[in-house]
Amino acid sequence: MEGDDDTSGPMIDDEIYANGVDGDNEKRSRPIMSSEQLDIEAYASLYSGRTKIMRLLFIAQRSQSNEAMELEALRMAYDEIKKGENTQLHREVVQKIVGRLGPEYGMDVAWCDTVDRRAEQKKEKLENELNAYRTNLIKESIRMGYNDFGDFYYAHGQLGDAFKSYVRTRDYCTTSKHIVHMCISSTLVSIEMGQFTHVTSYITKAEQIPDALDPVTVAKLRCAAGLAHLESKKYKLAARKFLETGPELGNHYNEVIAPQDVATYGGLCALATFDRMELKNKVIDNLNFRNFLELVPEVRELINDFYSSHYASCLDYLGNLKANLLLDIHLHDHLETLYGQIRHKALIQYTHPFVSVDLHMMANAFKTDVSGLEKELEALITDNQVQARIDSHNKVLYARHADQRNATFQRVLQTGNEFDRDVKSMLLRVNLIKHEHNLRSSRKH
Repeated sequence: MEGDDDTSGPMIDDEIYANGVDGDNEKRSRPIMSSEQLDIEAYASLYSGRTKIMRLLFIAQRSQSNEAMELEALRMAYDEIKKGENTQLHREVVQKIVGRLGPEYGMDVAWCDTVDRRAEQKKEKLENELNAYRTNLIKESIRMGYNDFGDFYYAHGQLGDAFKSYVRTRDYCTTSKHIVHMCISSTLVSIEMGQFTHVTSYITKAEQIPDALDPVTVAKLRCAAGLAHLESKKYKLAARKFLETGPELGNHYNEVIAPQDVATYGGLCALATFDRMELKNKVIDNLNFRNFLELVPEVRELINDFYSSHYASCLDYLGNLKANLLLDIHLHDHLETLYGQIRHKALIQYTHPFVSVDLHMMANAFKTDVSGLEKELEALITDNQVQARIDSHNKVLYARHADQRNATFQRVLQTGNEFDRDVKSMLLRVNLIKHEHNLRSSRKH
């Protein structure tokens, strides 16, 4: 038995392996990504700036049961912080390491003092320059002064002050490109702060100036919008934004997101929310998105397997990817929901073409037990996502297919009744008008 078509719902942890019984599929010999430990160095190399550090710290936080992995992430975060000017993050990482990496990864007081002293001097210089620009009322110089302050605060981890400085440049923008630059900078800081309402607001502002948007900027805005929708659990809208992202993105936005993330986020959100036709037209046949999918072959293959009804292989890929995806700073909170919706869509597609389905065979196909499968199907039937009944004694699912002939007769009868009612209403109206006219004419006499 095999499946074919449609929809969604939440998930059953590691039971997400498996599929429709499929002779061809058993013969296909494609390597499946093993669920081995994440290569932190390779992963971190995809990013730059503050997000690189925050992702490493997130991995360390989520890997406390695996000390080697936790310490590797903390070591890399420590080294990365020393390349910048954020002494507060340095202190936080040292507290997390608690001496487990040796004296060379301890508190570097001299470095902190030097950086803080240099920061004070730079801040004083920027303030003096900005005051001079204000006195001379040179708009472009004032804008650049606030922009420099934003960069300064961002580099030192003072995100609130950085955001305020970038926003202040708005009053001194003289060209549409300046406004777009302000929006991009404000969006970057808002993403770091987790303020996704600001992200949406500044994306909208930037998109209102299409003539100032080059392809790279458009791609950045699409990614930021996708992240905002993902954060607000609007998975279908998130999928659309990631799918609209052009290949021009390249590594131009790795201070926020890597091209591999576009493929993973977009692919999983699409798989969870798109119907079969949308999956084919907007994902599989999307030439632009294919460039991203090539970077993450596992996601590309699981999407193709799902569309081809090779559920075992599709769910195997998902199971193997899960451990590493749980270490993703943006995706981890949504993974269970997305996996649940994908699994439910697989169950719906499996049952769709059949009049009856043997639950033993279906349970074997989805690598679960019959009682667990029954509960999943009951939930889908209750939600009206599967039109069927379950014979619990014989363990058979019977589809409720609509009686097309009877439905046609019912529609014809309904149309006839509506026509009869309309004709009677018109006749009544004609008679009322006639009698009202007669009544008024008799009153005049």
